Amino acid sequence: RKSVLKATISFVGFNADEAHNIVKECIDGVLGGEDYNQNNINQWTASIVEQSLAHLVKLGKAYKYIVTCAVVQRSPYGFHTASSCFWDTTSDGTCTVRWENRTMNCIVNVFAIAIVL
Repeated sequence: RKSVLKATISFVGFNADEAHNIVKECIDGVLGGEDYNQNNINQWTASIVEQSLAHLVKLGKAYKYIVTCAVVQRSPYGFHTASSCFWDTTSDGTCTVRWENRTMNCIVNVFAIAIVL
């Protein structure tokens, strides 16, 4: 039974496009139509990560997820991030969603780690 599940996860892998679409919809729902406001950042980032995580879990796939979110005021200096992972590239995966409007930038990272039973 273990080998069958492992083979299925490896074959299917992490669907970064599906995760990207889920996260983008969550960001649009929370930040769409808003202007940067420092007083709302904690609420916005919490909503984005909680909604994204809930939708990813609802997919019912054998993954543990980590979702991070950063929202910053737009500036001429830009916004740069980086991440690095040590994992099984055949089953685990990541996706990064970049979103912006005229007043702010948002970066959401999803890290998916396969659960092998």
